[in-house]
Parts: sequence; structure tokens; C-alpha cells
Amino acid sequence: MNSNANAQRLPRLLPDRPTQKAQKAEQIYETLRQDIVRLAMVPGAVISEKELCLKFGVSRTPVREALKRLVDEDLVDVFPHSGTYVSKISFEVAEEGFVIRRALEIESIRRAVRHVTDADIAGLDALIAEMRAILDRGALGDYLEVDDAFHSAIATISRYPRIGKFINLVKAHLDRMRQLSAPVPGHLAEVTEQHAAIVRALARRNADQAELAMKIHLEASFAVMSALYEDGRYFKPREAG
Repeated sequence: MNSNANAQRLPRLLPDRPTQKAQKAEQIYETLRQDIVRLAMVPGAVISEKELCLKFGVSRTPVREALKRLVDEDLVDVFPHSGTYVSKISFEVAEEGFVIRRALEIESIRRAVRHVTDADIAGLDALIAEMRAILDRGALGDYLEVDDAFHSAIATISRYPRIGKFINLVKAHLDRMRQLSAPVPGHLAEVTEQHAAIVRALARRNADQAELAMKIHLEASFAVMSALYEDGRYFKPREAG
């Protein structure tokens, strides 16, 4: 039998490499998403396709592909005959992200208790020490990255590392609220002590205490964030009902 014919019938085992245009669209998407989540692009800011094309050196096609993905995530609003804007924060979407995050984080911390090692505890303690150093420097912009690293480390310890990826998909609006809440006096210091309580429970290998410490941390943080809702500059009006 002809070997070429056999080759043609074999399934393609490796995915095609992304085209340069697709790579550009991904780069634009990641950059804009990060800027929106970190509030470098504030809620309500105008987005110019033309300026993005010039900034990234591309045609309108990859820019529009990136913006479409951000629209699907409720991070960008497109109003016909008006323009494209960074969406204001939806409290309902943020709250939904919080509910999903809480469920996954609680499962993660309970599993982490079963697998945590002394080396893992040392690594988490090092992250907490880094958080305290950041607060001493007043570099609040760096804090949330270490905060995310802390929770990702717990997911890795739980042996469910993809939990962090799923959480990231649903917490973009929540992350924008986290950015807004960072300057609230004393808030991040309290968050740091809550992290320390989580690590102490892990070190004791006590699943119930670890779950309780995680719940206290997540719910207290969301309460601080929720209090910011009255700032109409950044939030959409709440949905009826």
C-alpha cells in the first residue's frame, strides 16, 4: 500500500502552529486584559481601535479579535454609533466570581491539608514575609501579585493546580474590586494576618481549621470590596431584583 496514502489517512496528532495574526491577537488580548484588571485602563475609559493598531503595529483584525474576547468577558462594552469603552465593574458578575472562587478555594485548602509538606509550609511563610515587606515599603501595586501567588501555591499543594486557572477565568471583575480596595487603610495588613492563619492551620494538618480560616479570609475581603460599590465612577448600577 502506498505510504503516502497511509500518511494522508493518519489523524493529525499535533495542533497547527498559531498564525502570526492569531499570536498578535492573543498578545493584544493578554495586554489589554491585564491593564483592565489592574486598573491601568480605568472603568469607562475610551478604547480606540486606531490607537491600538498603532501601538501594536497591526491591522484592525487582531485588535477586533482581542476586543471581542474582552466583550465576552464583560470587560469591554461596544456601543454602536458611540464607541468602545472599558466596562464599568458589574457587582453581580464580581459576586458570582466570588461565589465560584470561594467554593474552589475551600475544596483546594481541604485537599492541601492532606498533601502539604514542611517545605510547602516554608514556601508559604516566605510569601507572607514578602507581603509584609511590600506593606513596609508601601508598594501596594506589588501586593496582589504575591497574594495571587499564595493562593496558586495552595492549589498546587492540593494537587489541583488547574483550580487557579479556573478561578482566574471568573474573577476579573472581582480583581478590579481588589485593586480598588488595596488602599483601604489596614485592609492588606488584615489580609496578611488572615493568610498567616491559613498557613498555621495547614501546618497543624487540620482541615476544618484551614477551611474556616480560608472562609474568614475570603468573606472578610469581599465585605471590604463590597463597601466600595457606592463609588459610581467605577461600578455599573445594580441589576433589578
